[in-house]
Amino acid sequence: MFPVPPRLYGGIERAVDLLVRGLVRRGHHVQLFAHPDSRTDGVLHGYGAPPHRSWAQRVRELAQVGWGVSALANDVDLVHSFGRLAALAPVLPRRLPKIQSYQRAIPWVGVRRAVRFARGTLTLTGCSESLYLPGLRAGTGAGRWRTIFNPVDPDLYDPVLAVADDAPLVFLGRVEQIKGPHDAIEIARRAGRRLMIAGPAASSGPDAEFFERFVAPHVDGDRVVFMGPVDDAQKNRLLGGAAALLMPIHWEEPFGIVMAEALACGTPVIAYRRGSVPEVVRDGVNGFICRDAAEAAAAVGRTGELDRAAVRADCEARFGVDVIVDQYVTLYRAVVSGAA
Repeated sequence: MFPVPPRLYGGIERAVDLLVRGLVRRGHHVQLFAHPDSRTDGVLHGYGAPPHRSWAQRVRELAQVGWGVSALANDVDLVHSFGRLAALAPVLPRRLPKIQSYQRAIPWVGVRRAVRFARGTLTLTGCSESLYLPGLRAGTGAGRWRTIFNPVDPDLYDPVLAVADDAPLVFLGRVEQIKGPHDAIEIARRAGRRLMIAGPAASSGPDAEFFERFVAPHVDGDRVVFMGPVDDAQKNRLLGGAAALLMPIHWEEPFGIVMAEALACGTPVIAYRRGSVPEVVRDGVNGFICRDAAEAAAAVGRTGELDRAAVRADCEARFGVDVIVDQYVTLYRAVVSGAA
């Protein structure tokens, strides 16, 4: 649905782009099935066409990539999918090693069927333990899992080691209820800070209604500024100049690449304890984990206690693109050798 790399919004596409470029730099030969407008250091196999929404359209696209991968099966060492598991169906029974990576809700019924059908050739990864551990605990037969975080390229972000005492707070992401922009507004109000809101807002449906009722009335161009979608350069400046990134999520966020991007700028993250937050945010080291808006507002006053250089270093050590590519290469060698 989005090119690799994405022009604006697109977390999975950004992670795939960094992975492919890292693999090619190491001398691996990569064939990428993605949006036709993608730009890659590998060999691009473009597939799909807008609007991507109908079931018939999605089935055609799954067939395109599935049979395309099948045609290459004798010429590759492994297949790594960040898309729908159904796209692997044509190659599941083959002895070709396969990796399925999940970034969002996991279809456990389908996963268990695929694991049986693949006969030991399918390995699964999640971008955080929070994504898959509940499902693993619920039953057996769900396969072998490994956690590999999503990467960021630290070179794309300028570390800002000091900001003004009245530096603004930032909310960056889809401006919809589950992301908590209304809580971000409340946190900023309680903390007495300006708030910059950046990200796409829906133009129709329930999310558009939420924006009009709970966000738009507070946007005054001064204390609360709505910027809309931002590109990489704007994101770098926005995050680097912030006192903190606010992540007051109301759902089980699988990873939240924006948290790692903020950390790459040296900017701490103040977030609710949901989803992957406890795996990404080290409380009192690179940010603060809170229960509600009151705790988050109090945490804003403590951001000066954090060493922004240490925040950046922690990001490089855990989420840097070279670190994550190394983890995938290690996994690739294990599955190819049969030692996963």
